[in-house]
Amino acid sequence: MAASKHAEEKKPALSYWHVWTDANGVSRQTHCELTAFVKESVGGGADPQWNDHLLTSGAKVLLTELPVGWVGNWHENPKPQWIIPLSGRWYVETMDGQRVEMGAGDLSFGGDQNTKKDDKGRKGHLSGTVGEQPAVLMIVQLTDAKWNDAKPGDFS
Repeated sequence: MAASKHAEEKKPALSYWHVWTDANGVSRQTHCELTAFVKESVGGGADPQWNDHLLTSGAKVLLTELPVGWVGNWHENPKPQWIIPLSGRWYVETMDGQRVEMGAGDLSFGGDQNTKKDDKGRKGHLSGTVGEQPAVLMIVQLTDAKWNDAKPGDFS
Protein backbone atom coordinates (compact mmCIF):
# COMPACT_ATOMS: atom_id res chain seq x y z
CA MET A 1 0.00 0.00 0.00
CA ALA A 2 1.42 3.40 -0.99
CA ALA A 3 2.00 5.97 1.73
CA SER A 4 -0.34 8.94 1.67
CA LYS A 5 0.88 12.32 0.39
CA HIS A 6 0.57 13.80 3.89
CA ALA A 7 2.53 10.99 5.54
CA GLU A 8 5.50 11.67 3.23
CA GLU A 9 5.69 15.38 4.04
CA LYS A 10 8.69 16.46 6.01
CA LYS A 11 8.09 18.66 9.04
CA PRO A 12 9.31 22.17 8.11
CA ALA A 13 11.96 24.25 9.83
CA LEU A 14 12.18 28.02 9.51
CA SER A 15 15.50 29.75 10.04
CA TYR A 16 15.99 33.10 11.76
CA TRP A 17 18.71 35.27 13.27
CA HIS A 18 18.53 35.67 17.05
CA VAL A 19 20.15 38.87 18.39
CA TRP A 20 20.90 38.36 22.09
CA THR A 21 23.07 39.54 24.98
CA ASP A 22 25.72 37.25 26.46
CA ALA A 23 26.76 37.09 30.14
CA ASN A 24 29.36 39.85 29.55
CA GLY A 25 26.78 42.27 28.12
CA VAL A 26 27.94 41.82 24.50
CA SER A 27 25.33 41.54 21.74
CA ARG A 28 25.64 38.56 19.42
CA GLN A 29 23.70 36.94 16.56
CA THR A 30 23.02 33.24 16.30
CA HIS A 31 21.40 31.47 13.35
CA CYS A 32 18.54 29.35 14.74
CA GLU A 33 15.60 27.30 13.49
CA LEU A 34 11.96 27.19 14.49
CA THR A 35 11.02 23.50 14.51
CA ALA A 36 7.87 23.08 16.62
CA PHE A 37 5.52 22.74 13.64
CA VAL A 38 2.39 20.60 13.90
CA LYS A 39 0.07 19.58 11.07
CA GLU A 40 -3.40 20.96 11.76
CA SER A 41 -6.25 22.94 10.27
CA VAL A 42 -6.68 26.58 11.20
CA GLY A 43 -10.41 25.90 11.19
CA GLY A 44 -13.34 26.68 8.97
CA GLY A 45 -12.87 23.54 6.88
CA ALA A 46 -9.36 24.49 5.71
CA ASP A 47 -7.05 21.60 4.89
CA PRO A 48 -4.33 20.86 7.45
CA GLN A 49 -1.21 22.98 7.21
CA TRP A 50 2.04 23.25 9.15
CA ASN A 51 1.73 25.67 12.10
CA ASP A 52 4.26 26.67 14.75
CA HIS A 53 2.46 28.19 17.73
CA LEU A 54 5.42 30.45 18.39
CA LEU A 55 3.97 32.29 21.36
CA THR A 56 0.77 33.15 23.12
CA SER A 57 1.76 36.39 24.69
CA GLY A 58 0.87 40.05 24.59
CA ALA A 59 2.24 41.82 21.53
CA LYS A 60 2.26 45.13 19.71
CA VAL A 61 2.48 45.11 15.90
CA LEU A 62 4.21 47.92 14.00
CA LEU A 63 4.79 48.50 10.31
CA THR A 64 7.74 50.77 9.57
CA GLU A 65 9.57 52.11 6.54
CA LEU A 66 13.27 52.85 6.85
CA PRO A 67 14.30 55.43 4.19
CA VAL A 68 17.20 54.86 1.81
CA GLY A 69 20.42 55.58 3.70
CA TRP A 70 18.78 55.23 7.13
CA VAL A 71 21.16 54.27 9.95
CA GLY A 72 20.11 53.31 13.46
CA ASN A 73 23.26 54.18 15.39
CA TRP A 74 24.21 51.83 18.22
CA HIS A 75 21.09 51.06 20.24
CA GLU A 76 19.28 48.15 21.88
CA ASN A 77 15.98 46.77 20.66
CA PRO A 78 13.39 48.66 22.74
CA LYS A 79 11.57 45.39 23.54
CA PRO A 80 12.10 41.76 22.60
CA GLN A 81 10.74 41.75 19.06
CA TRP A 82 10.37 39.76 15.87
CA ILE A 83 11.39 41.73 12.77
CA ILE A 84 10.19 40.62 9.34
CA PRO A 85 11.35 42.55 6.25
CA LEU A 86 8.50 42.87 3.74
CA SER A 87 10.47 44.69 1.02
CA GLY A 88 13.90 46.23 0.58
CA ARG A 89 16.98 45.18 2.52
CA TRP A 90 18.45 46.06 5.91
CA TYR A 91 21.34 44.95 8.09
CA VAL A 92 22.07 44.33 11.75
CA GLU A 93 25.62 44.47 13.14
CA THR A 94 26.17 43.24 16.70
CA MET A 95 28.92 44.18 19.15
CA ASP A 96 30.85 40.98 18.35
CA GLY A 97 31.39 42.35 14.82
CA GLN A 98 28.94 40.08 12.99
CA ARG A 99 26.88 41.82 10.30
CA VAL A 100 23.83 40.11 8.78
CA GLU A 101 21.90 41.50 5.80
CA MET A 102 18.26 40.51 5.42
CA GLY A 103 15.56 40.96 2.81
CA ALA A 104 11.92 40.09 2.24
CA GLY A 105 10.97 36.88 4.00
CA ASP A 106 13.97 36.75 6.33
CA LEU A 107 13.30 36.74 10.04
CA SER A 108 15.15 38.21 13.00
CA PHE A 109 14.49 38.26 16.73
CA GLY A 110 15.81 41.35 18.51
CA GLY A 111 16.62 40.49 22.10
CA ASP A 112 19.73 42.54 22.88
CA GLN A 113 18.39 44.33 25.93
CA ASN A 114 20.81 44.90 28.85
CA THR A 115 24.02 45.14 26.84
CA LYS A 116 27.01 46.95 28.34
CA LYS A 117 28.83 49.73 26.49
CA ASP A 118 32.19 48.46 25.24
CA ASP A 119 35.50 50.32 24.96
CA LYS A 120 34.51 51.51 21.45
CA GLY A 121 31.28 53.05 22.75
CA ARG A 122 29.08 50.39 21.17
CA LYS A 123 25.95 49.25 23.00
CA GLY A 124 23.29 46.99 21.47
CA HIS A 125 23.50 46.87 17.69
CA LEU A 126 23.92 49.03 14.60
CA SER A 127 21.36 48.72 11.83
CA GLY A 128 20.51 50.38 8.55
CA THR A 129 19.13 50.08 5.06
CA VAL A 130 21.01 48.42 2.20
CA GLY A 131 20.61 49.47 -1.42
CA GLU A 132 18.55 52.05 -3.24
CA GLN A 133 15.08 51.39 -1.88
CA PRO A 134 13.50 51.81 1.54
CA ALA A 135 13.20 48.78 3.82
CA VAL A 136 9.65 48.05 4.93
CA LEU A 137 9.53 46.01 8.13
CA MET A 138 6.84 44.40 10.23
CA ILE A 139 7.80 44.43 13.90
CA VAL A 140 6.03 42.33 16.52
CA GLN A 141 7.08 43.60 19.95
CA LEU A 142 6.55 41.15 22.80
CA THR A 143 5.03 42.83 25.83
CA ASP A 144 5.26 39.83 28.17
CA ALA A 145 8.36 40.21 30.41
CA LYS A 146 9.07 36.47 30.15
CA TRP A 147 10.71 37.13 26.75
CA ASN A 148 13.26 39.57 28.17
CA ASP A 149 16.65 37.85 27.96
CA ALA A 150 15.44 35.15 25.54
CA LYS A 151 18.39 33.10 24.28
CA PRO A 152 18.93 31.25 21.00
CA GLY A 153 16.84 28.09 21.03
CA ASP A 154 14.16 29.43 23.39
CA PHE A 155 11.63 29.45 20.52
CA SER A 156 12.48 26.01 19.09
